[in-house]
Amino acid sequence: MMRKNTWAIFAVAAVLSLPLTACKDTKTLQENEQLKAQVAELQKDNGQLGNDLETMTAARDALKQENEKLKAEMKPRKKHSKAASRKHRRT
Repeated sequence: MMRKNTWAIFAVAAVLSLPLTACKDTKTLQENEQLKAQVAELQKDNGQLGNDLETMTAARDALKQENEKLKAEMKPRKKHSKAASRKHRRT
């Protein structure tokens, strides 16, 4: 008799737990869908940031080359001999 009651209790518990399990699964599925959407958005943003980084790096390299070229042009102009400037003042 005890065994029959035990099996009946297990059966009732199983039947009552099914809706709760289904509810949890639905919530879990909704959370998973939200997380998938967030991951997709983050991947899109990451790709855009990668493109921006490449663009900025190329611009930086171009500016660096231009800067070195301008520095090279400035060096010969700075070289004035002291004798030449003294002669200029004396005249």
